[in-house]
Amino acid sequence: MNMATVLVIDDNPAVATALEVLLSLRDHRTLKAESPGAGLAVLAREQVDLVIQDMNFRADTTSGAEGAALFRDIRARRADLPVILLTAWTQLESAVELVKAGAADYIAKPWDDAKLLATVDNLVALGEARRELSRRRDDETRRRSELADRYNLCGAIFADPAMERVVALACQVARADVSVLITGPNGAGKEKVAEIIQANSAVREGPFVTLNCGALPSELIEAELFGAEVGAYTGATRAREGKFESADGGTLFLDEIGNLSAAGQMKLLRVLETGRFERLGSNKERQVSVRVISATNADLHAMIRAGTFREDLYYRLNTIEIRVPPLAQRADDILPLAQALLTPGKRLAADAKVALRAHAWPGNVRELKNALARAALLATGDEITAADLALAAPAPPEELDRPTIEAALARAGGVIAQAAAELGLSRQALYRRMEKLSIPRE
Repeated sequence: MNMATVLVIDDNPAVATALEVLLSLRDHRTLKAESPGAGLAVLAREQVDLVIQDMNFRADTTSGAEGAALFRDIRARRADLPVILLTAWTQLESAVELVKAGAADYIAKPWDDAKLLATVDNLVALGEARRELSRRRDDETRRRSELADRYNLCGAIFADPAMERVVALACQVARADVSVLITGPNGAGKEKVAEIIQANSAVREGPFVTLNCGALPSELIEAELFGAEVGAYTGATRAREGKFESADGGTLFLDEIGNLSAAGQMKLLRVLETGRFERLGSNKERQVSVRVISATNADLHAMIRAGTFREDLYYRLNTIEIRVPPLAQRADDILPLAQALLTPGKRLAADAKVALRAHAWPGNVRELKNALARAALLATGDEITAADLALAAPAPPEELDRPTIEAALARAGGVIAQAAAELGLSRQALYRRMEKLSIPRE
């Protein structure tokens, strides 16, 4: 653990000295102030990681009002700074109220050295984790900015590191003349990844042609891919150009490639190997130069084992595989995507944002888009609420019972912050639950 700077604000020099000696056991640096004004002055000129403050600063008062005012002043200057309250039993109720208002914890005088050190250690570690998270987010923002400067991202909206890695890989392989297989669930954004590859490829000036192999009956897919002459199949009253011809000099994106028939797979393999094919109903060979990007939500390995997908075609398509994770696995993308998909003039209420983050999104980005379009129609005003979204509510968390909380407190040695972290609660939430169950602080 890194050394922290702790500011002790207490009018009793003996208390400050005792805390300084105790905190030195963890190599923490201690700053001391004997009044609220002096403490705020130290806070203004020094980088402080944690404050330990008294609740009273005059011998003739025991109300805790001075401590409460000092806490509010500290919060106004540094809302993120953890504050531990030192309190006598007479100010216990005031201290509990301040914890509910955001104080990190309170310690009763005379304090238990081990408990106080454990509380400080926990809060310092939490502060380090928050700073590391902030640094990581700054790095992610910088990397996304660099990607946008170097590549054409085709308007892709993403903030989650998982999707950032997908986009970065798509940009990296775009210039290479290799086949790319994009895997992932329906509606996750596979076509957007294909667009990014095309836009940054050597053939970006050529056509970008798409075909959803899952949207057509198997007997028509081959005609769509390779074209057909008059009379090649029932209803073929005129010759038609196939997708390969349309994509000559550019990119062909084949979505749901697992739906391609056995005959279609064989012809696709041949054109990938030679660049040559014939239209249905014709013996005339045609030559094209097309980069193929394919996509699927199917398990192609299972299809190969079942004999429904050619293994040699799989390896031809899969020089590079890019896996697009479902939206549920890239939670940081949900709100940026929602903001981008909102109907102009609409805005999301706070409870709508919570509901969007909590939803599992089995239909991925496509489901998100539909949900927002529906909510825009149902909303009576400019603001979209959780009720307008009408998403399936997540199962409510089970309320912690008294034995569970008491066991966690025992394992934490009575340190509220540590017990709260183990139980997955905030300190304030744990205090409220303890109060409801009449669990004593000590």
